[in-house]
Amino acid sequence: MPRTLDPAAHALRRDAFIDVAQRLIQEEGYDQMSVQDVLNELNASKGAFYHYFGSKEALLAAVVDRMVDAGTAVMARVADDPTLTATQKLNATFATLAEWKGQQRELMAEFTRLWFSDANTIVREQLRQGTVRDLTPLLARIIRQGKAEGVITATSPEHTAGVLVAILLGANEKASRLFVARQAGEVSFEEVARTLAAYAEAYERVLGLPPGSWPLSDGQVLHDWFD
Repeated sequence: MPRTLDPAAHALRRDAFIDVAQRLIQEEGYDQMSVQDVLNELNASKGAFYHYFGSKEALLAAVVDRMVDAGTAVMARVADDPTLTATQKLNATFATLAEWKGQQRELMAEFTRLWFSDANTIVREQLRQGTVRDLTPLLARIIRQGKAEGVITATSPEHTAGVLVAILLGANEKASRLFVARQAGEVSFEEVARTLAAYAEAYERVLGLPPGSWPLSDGQVLHDWFD
């Protein structure tokens, strides 16, 4: 008789592999992490690993998907709120994401310090692609609502959303590098504020929103992370 698969147990065991891989990537970098390292942590066999993942790259994809899903879920809860206007959603979406990161500040700070090593180049690109994939349609929905409300004048919500995601990815990478530099005493808080203000201005101009619309313009967010 064929063995009956328990979906819950299957998902739990698969998550255990992802948990370990995510920690090892953060601590050592993707290139340094081997499948055997993961197996050793879990006292698992190669057969068990390949039951869930076809390769080390497939495990990486699962780690990145989890990270993207977590961030997108936080933003989607606000974006899908029928009681909010488009402008309120744009503000609250990124403010909520900033709050979520703030609640995990120590983990995020450590991850940021390790993020730009050459060993994590592949992971960064995977994360970038996942963010573009998941965040673009979410922002397009908000922009479409803003057009209907008469507060956003973008011709194509989908293309405008793609531009905004590019700005956000650039801002996130720049902010991460500034965080590392700030921790090392290599950049002033004023320089951080001026640099990120340029991204905020670009975001607002793309949508035709008034100054101060992007939560990164919020001085408190900057002080929480850089002061």
